Amino acid sequence: MKRVVVTGMGGVTAFGENWSEIGPRLAAARNAVQRMTQWDNYESLHTRLACPLPGFVLPAQYPRKKTRSMGPVSMYAVRASELALADARLTNDPSIADGRMGVAYGSSSGSVEPIRAFGAMIETGSMRDVTSNSYVQMMPHTTAVNVSLFWDLKGRVIPTSSACASGSQAIGYAYEAIAMGRQQLMLAGGAEELSGPAVAVFDTLYATSTRNDEAALTPRPFDAARDGLVVGEGAATLVLEEYEHARARGATIHAEVVGFGSNSDGAHITQPTATTMAIAMRMALADARLDPTAIAYVNAHGTATDRGDIAESHATHAVFGEQVPISSLKSYVGHTLGACGALEAWWTIEMMKRNWYAPTLNLTTVDPACAALDYIAGAGRVIDAEYVMSNNFAFGGINTSLIFRRMGSQ
Repeated sequence: MKRVVVTGMGGVTAFGENWSEIGPRLAAARNAVQRMTQWDNYESLHTRLACPLPGFVLPAQYPRKKTRSMGPVSMYAVRASELALADARLTNDPSIADGRMGVAYGSSSGSVEPIRAFGAMIETGSMRDVTSNSYVQMMPHTTAVNVSLFWDLKGRVIPTSSACASGSQAIGYAYEAIAMGRQQLMLAGGAEELSGPAVAVFDTLYATSTRNDEAALTPRPFDAARDGLVVGEGAATLVLEEYEHARARGATIHAEVVGFGSNSDGAHITQPTATTMAIAMRMALADARLDPTAIAYVNAHGTATDRGDIAESHATHAVFGEQVPISSLKSYVGHTLGACGALEAWWTIEMMKRNWYAPTLNLTTVDPACAALDYIAGAGRVIDAEYVMSNNFAFGGINTSLIFRRMGSQ
């Protein structure tokens, strides 16, 4: 088995595109939640809250021939991947286009505008808004394909349209592809665009926060007063690379991927199961050949939903006991759905590099129904961690767990 390292990271988020912007925003302990007045026309929608990107603009140098097949979700994915490749110093490297680099990427779904166009066709018979690119923009694997085509990548393409596990599954499957010697490099990540329908999915389940006049006070993962999630958008990409390949070219190594676990509840499509969540974490630990005591921090899925937080906390407690420090980054930029696994992996690695971990915002009183854990709240925590875990749990009962190792000097 080959060793797999992270040599590039980048993304587009509600807190910015670079850690120099994002780090201070986390340290300032303020979220990016906004009231969306444009949703007031959705008369049955309960929530009016979201974490949108602050004025995303597609770079002017992107050729029209390649962007016409992209909806916003693919634009975010491509831009995040461009930033990650630049961070890895691979933008113009011939190795990325000769078959050595593949793509593992996902989103909950494709772009929403083509869906509206096809819906209008069914409803009215008119194909006025349907174009030759409509399906490509809305297809479930639109992010993986557009990332691959933009850089003429000829390695394997692994689409992961698996709801909130899309980004973390992509990283896990990319890690496995390199570890097994199938690829030397992989672009791995997830993306999501914000839309009314994406929010309505959770609103119909009464899973969204309705603190519409208290944007700064929600979401509240693990808190007794939580009332649901806030949807966000964005994208994040990691460059994964075989260790010896990275060393040979003098790459900067941010972290090593040492463990991945993924399974399914096999029970309910929207209600999580703590037992199988815990099994996914143990699978990652077994893959990394680590004892639970080696994990110094857990990045929680932490959506601020009622049953989700309870199940996750009990699963985490079953594996680690009370001592493990844990926090949720969704309290800052909301639930970015297909992007969250990649975004949270990126930010967790950045925090690990600095020995500082952000607290869960708005966590003032832990719900007594949640398990006893070392919840980081109030202020950030200095932790000298060699190994950290990042978990995600998705609709369909899909569970993922990733373990990263801090690297010293290379």
